[in-house]
Amino acid sequence: EFTQSITQECCKSQPKNTKKMSTNADKFLEAASDFPEGALPDQQVYEHPLVKRYATKEMSFVWSPAMKFTTWRKLWIALATAEQELGIEISDEQLEQMRSKIYDIDFEFAEEKEKEFRHDVMGHVHAFGEAAPAAMPIIHLGATSCYVGDNTDLVQIKEALLLIKRKLVKVIATLKDFAVKYRDLPTLGFTHYQPAQLTTVGKRATLWMQDLILDLDRVNREIEDLPMRGVKGTTGTQASFLELFDGDHEKVKALNKRVCELMGFQKAIPVSGQTYTRKIDFAVLSLLSGIAQSAYKMCGDIRLLANLKEVEEPFSKTQIGSSAMAYKRNPMRSERVCSLARYVMGLPSAAANTHASQWFERTLDDSAVRRIVLPEGFLAVDVVLNLLANISDGLHVWPNVVKAHAMAELPFMATEVILMECVKAGGDRQELHEAIRVHSMDAGAVVKGEGKPNDLMERIAKDPLFEAVHSKLESMIDPILFVGRAPEQVDEFIGDEIEPILEANKDLLTVESVDGVNV
Repeated sequence: EFTQSITQECCKSQPKNTKKMSTNADKFLEAASDFPEGALPDQQVYEHPLVKRYATKEMSFVWSPAMKFTTWRKLWIALATAEQELGIEISDEQLEQMRSKIYDIDFEFAEEKEKEFRHDVMGHVHAFGEAAPAAMPIIHLGATSCYVGDNTDLVQIKEALLLIKRKLVKVIATLKDFAVKYRDLPTLGFTHYQPAQLTTVGKRATLWMQDLILDLDRVNREIEDLPMRGVKGTTGTQASFLELFDGDHEKVKALNKRVCELMGFQKAIPVSGQTYTRKIDFAVLSLLSGIAQSAYKMCGDIRLLANLKEVEEPFSKTQIGSSAMAYKRNPMRSERVCSLARYVMGLPSAAANTHASQWFERTLDDSAVRRIVLPEGFLAVDVVLNLLANISDGLHVWPNVVKAHAMAELPFMATEVILMECVKAGGDRQELHEAIRVHSMDAGAVVKGEGKPNDLMERIAKDPLFEAVHSKLESMIDPILFVGRAPEQVDEFIGDEIEPILEANKDLLTVESVDGVNV
């Protein structure tokens, strides 16, 4: 009784644990419930993967703030220079001060002024005037915002197209070497992704090149035909410049021409509203979409060939194909090409809708979307072309696998030749045809039903109906006999189409890209 009473008193003095013991799952949910204030402060802003992960330094620079806003200043200087040449009172000191400050931009000051004025162009007008105070009264004289905005877009598009051209030529040159090397390596052709007549590995590569030279032709035409907006005024009538030159139409036309010349353009768009027609943006993005289509088709083929183990893209010594399946060797570069290309192929619709919805001389609903789709289209295609050059340069072919696949189907393709030879030797065409049909069905059943090799030739070799060709059966199924003119087509295509392109652009082939491929 004494012991029991002591125990009861002790239990009364101990606090009861009313809270259930936490499990690891409970602890996890508590730790992961809220993001701690101040944690990872440098990583709390979204980073665009196209820029951060993929884009090259070269193309990023073309669309950078440094390129954009120094081009604005160049345009203001070109305008003031041309206006001075045509008699407007602008001093050499003002022009000199402007020229000396092209690359001296106080972005913080410009941003402050933009917040004050709610206008980006005027923010930079004042930033330029702060750096070149003597020129402040004549900066942007007679111009509207689209004078710097649209003309800069066109300068950037032109520079980006020149970079795309260089990369395209590089890919074509690399694929040429591949096509020549494998010009006469027979391989199974596919239609409907079903076995068809033989072609060659090199001939297939010419199909990829054919698409790319069509793209190159469009790039060349776009570079040649791309106009500058020029000096057009607020609604495209050049009214402010006509006022500036006291009604002298010839001087206004001369100003437009001279500004284009100073900025490296041969022509301005003949007429415009406030902006150049947004149909140009659609044409440019359609061109980029075309390159993306060509790249996707090529890399789609390579991915299918990789599955067949006939062709493999470059694979570094320490590269990991799968975090789970250590044996895998995935075509990661080709998959990245297809992923980026798919994105680019969707961009022209945005440009088409933007152009179609522009009311009269201009509406501002074009602005935000153009800031996104134009740079991103070029950034993505530039990466795609870098990848294509890298893949083409290291594409590995496994000739024995290629031959094995061809030989598995070749007996069926050879039957027509066998039939003709036996008929020449006096055989009955109809009887021979029926025998080949039966043997082919039986051989096909063995391949598909039992998983065994194609034994059609063995069946024909044992059939006395085909005794006329028994001694030469092996030579009759040499794969090279079934590729038609594929090797010659490679030679002719390279000589007639590719070599002239490479000769005309040989200077571009000596330029090394700044960036490599980071898989």
